Amino acid sequence: QLVESGGGLVQAGGSLRVSCTTSERTLDSYSMAWFRQAPGKEREFVARITWSGDSTYYADSVKGRFTISRDNAKNTAYLQMNSLKPEDTAVYYCAVDLVRYRSGDSRGVAGYYYWGQGTQVTVSS
Repeated sequence: QLVESGGGLVQAGGSLRVSCTTSERTLDSYSMAWFRQAPGKEREFVARITWSGDSTYYADSVKGRFTISRDNAKNTAYLQMNSLKPEDTAVYYCAVDLVRYRSGDSRGVAGYYYWGQGTQVTVSS
């Protein structure tokens, strides 16, 4: 299981960085993504980074504010969130691509199979 950390309560306009790692497997040959789920809403795609780290993809709602990255030496993925808005409030989940060495864009939940338990991010107005 992936383990997310770094969530918390922040004021609008503030920043947070969430992290995702696991001791159960090596992640460097898999693309990874962040999703989020607000109360009463479906889980939605936030960002993706390919296994090589060469390409990143973002939801329109976070583009220019969030940055996904990875450190394969630490077996960890990150999501740096700046200029946070109250509508960013959600539980944030990281996930591993279903297919090893798959590049390109993939935004559906079904394309990922290894999930964390989530970390709560709350943005106050």
